[in-house]
Amino acid sequence: MIIIATILAYFCVLLLISRITGHKADNEAFFRANGQSPWYLVAFGMIGASISGVTFVSVPGMVMLSDMTYMQTCLGFILGYFAVAFLLLPVYYRLKLTTIYSYLQTRLGNHSYKTGASFFLLSKMTGAAVRFYVVCMILQRFVLDAYGIPFPITVVALVALIWLYTRRGGIRTLVLTDTFQTLCMLLALILIIYKVVEALGMSLPEAAHAIANDSHSRIFVFDDWVSKQNFWKQFLSGIFIVIVMTGLDQDMMQKNLTCKTLREAQKDMCSYGFAFVPANLLFLSLGVLLMMYFNSIGQALPDVPDNLMLQAVAGGQLGTLVVILFTIGIVAACFSSADSALTALTTTYCVDICNRPKDEKLRKQAHIGISVVFILFILIFRYVNSTSLIDAIYTIASYTYGPLLGLFAFGLCTKRAVNDRLTPYIAVASPLLCFALDSIVSKTTGYKFGYELLMLNGLITFLACFFLPARKQGLDCEMK
Repeated sequence: MIIIATILAYFCVLLLISRITGHKADNEAFFRANGQSPWYLVAFGMIGASISGVTFVSVPGMVMLSDMTYMQTCLGFILGYFAVAFLLLPVYYRLKLTTIYSYLQTRLGNHSYKTGASFFLLSKMTGAAVRFYVVCMILQRFVLDAYGIPFPITVVALVALIWLYTRRGGIRTLVLTDTFQTLCMLLALILIIYKVVEALGMSLPEAAHAIANDSHSRIFVFDDWVSKQNFWKQFLSGIFIVIVMTGLDQDMMQKNLTCKTLREAQKDMCSYGFAFVPANLLFLSLGVLLMMYFNSIGQALPDVPDNLMLQAVAGGQLGTLVVILFTIGIVAACFSSADSALTALTTTYCVDICNRPKDEKLRKQAHIGISVVFILFILIFRYVNSTSLIDAIYTIASYTYGPLLGLFAFGLCTKRAVNDRLTPYIAVASPLLCFALDSIVSKTTGYKFGYELLMLNGLITFLACFFLPARKQGLDCEMK
């Protein structure tokens, strides 16, 4: 019951923050926090919002297969965040956007605008639901099954709690709750590391020295151009991942657009870009320590990398306190990403799809409706219970960001008009063409596309917009 009490106490704090920030909150507060968010709170909170519960479990396990080479991608993240800060944010702030897809309407036309918003709704709903499902399954397996709580009750209760603390203040509430949740996540991570070090009979300096000298602490790979862990492949992938998954994602950008000025938003973006390096270094260091722990007790390493964290920490091998810390950490990481996803989906539906940004009744109804759809998606995944289906959904979600990359790149990098009526067809055809190319190349050469498929997808969309005949009359395409 201690774990259940801890979770309830945690949510009581979130509800208290919601009560304070949700007082007399209108749509402007829900969507944009009245443009008054302190940049340093947004920056700190975005660390937690960017690290999902799945990441909390998976990153430590990466060291089993690829050492600490994930840090190469994290270094690429820094340049990606700088690109978003100095290339995309100035455009968003100049146009005073509530949602970033409104830019497509201003620059390309209404069909492009609706296409971008629709692709976001599809990819974010599926991706966020799958991530939340995985975390619900982890909590169910390691915590809630012991109390006889059914999985559907777990899902409905957790989503209802998210709805409760976001329903009034929306993004204004999330700026503070994400700050609190990031603090909880990082403290839980640090304390778990401390308990593992203690179990190994080391001091912290001795543990740092042991990690540095471990064979799995390798970060850089320059000598193998074929390897997926090659520095330049991972570094460049990190840059494009951030540009697409942050700069072109309403969920990740909405809080950044609540800062008082462009300069403060840029400071926010660059600050948490740098913060990703030490945060992920801690996760990977924990992975090395957990491998040392398994070796110290003579236990074989798990077959599945994700089980490295789950078996030792969530499984109770390190004691009840560590299970409690793990529960707090994964709930914090999970909810700081899921709550912003539901808020962003509500914002995009009201502003971009319905064109009713001032309709508070619609906003409240949409928030409830999206929460219900979110629950249904999670329960469907549970019913199907197919890892291959989940992998397919992740793949589909990654394909949907390619057209967004192509449309934004075309708008920002050219001054040409586009055939706006054709962009929905281009956006659908591009991922299908990429899927066909990936299948053909894989069967004929054995080469399997990775992150570069996203760039190819965006390039096809860009070229189609560029070479197809443009409309004769259209919106002003001048980029000031």
